[in-house]
Amino acid sequence: MLKGAVNEMVSDNYNTAIVKAMSYFLSRQLLIILLAAITSITIFLNRPYRLSTQTKLVNSVIEQASPAKSEFEDSSAVLATYKTTAAFEQYKPKYVAATIDPSNYGDRYSVDVYGNPANNQPIVVLHETTASARSAINTFRTPNYRDSDQVSYHALIALDGTIVYLVPAEKRAFGAGNSAFKSSLGTETVKTNPDLPSSVNNFAYHISLETPLDGRGKSNHQYHSGYTDSQYKSLAWLLALSNIPDERITTHKAVDRSGNRSDPRSFNFDKFFQILHAYRQQA
Repeated sequence: MLKGAVNEMVSDNYNTAIVKAMSYFLSRQLLIILLAAITSITIFLNRPYRLSTQTKLVNSVIEQASPAKSEFEDSSAVLATYKTTAAFEQYKPKYVAATIDPSNYGDRYSVDVYGNPANNQPIVVLHETTASARSAINTFRTPNYRDSDQVSYHALIALDGTIVYLVPAEKRAFGAGNSAFKSSLGTETVKTNPDLPSSVNNFAYHISLETPLDGRGKSNHQYHSGYTDSQYKSLAWLLALSNIPDERITTHKAVDRSGNRSDPRSFNFDKFFQILHAYRQQA
């Protein structure tokens, strides 16, 4: 009987040791995934913002930021770089990584379907979920083998400010269908599928905000209470890691050409840019 009790204790200790070892291993794996996600985001979003030789610098912001037009004529000069601030260091968002089905994202293309170079500089497209963050993640985990059904974001920001990394930054998330971005360079869009309209997906980093509780199950034109302070801070924190200029941060509504999208519905750009500018400054 004593022998049985000892064996049971040994077994319990062994099982406890296994659980602790597995927990340690999984924690390390999650940390590695998160560090890789942050690194890939930073690398993708910090690609030099270059202007083509055909570009006329009609945008006054670009002209003011340009040391000299001749520097841009060789397509090799960087428009702007940013550095993070003390306020950025003080805010520490929570972040996790979630795996989604690989059918819902793909590779970025170096050429379009016509063989033309697809070298647009990155933009950030802001979205809003239609339901909870968990519901959105479950949708992305569902295999979609028809191109027209595939959907995803690169990252999702929950109501409490938690950043959920979903698609690696170097991959193409399917956040916008028929879409184009209007900039000082003209109308930017890339056709990567001969059977679908062109879109911004090839050069976009898609971030979605979890919709508030009173915004779920409502049509796009209906009022909801807006996004939390934590969501604005986490979004600004994430983008403070990048060199994406303000004018290349846009919304799904702004890039959509179908007329069916209006998200993020109540986004306050003044509030967002105030936080972003507190988190990063032009170097």
